Amino acid sequence: MVLSRRSSIFLTLFGVWSWFIWPNFLRNIWADERSWADGPTAFFLVHLVLVVVSLVLGTAIAVLGVRGLVASRRRAR
Repeated sequence: MVLSRRSSIFLTLFGVWSWFIWPNFLRNIWADERSWADGPTAFFLVHLVLVVVSLVLGTAIAVLGVRGLVASRRRAR
């Protein structure tokens, strides 16, 4: 599959955006009073899973974008 340069840039930026947004979201959930009651609550655990899955997917998407950019540079030569 060949990605356009524009698509590769978009995928890379999406992955970077994920790494800016989701850790901040986790910090906010961590500080929320609903997250802790003698240990982590279901509220916290559900959001933790959401953050982990989003970071894994964001990383995979960014890797695809970077690989597309590298391939487009090779094609340009």
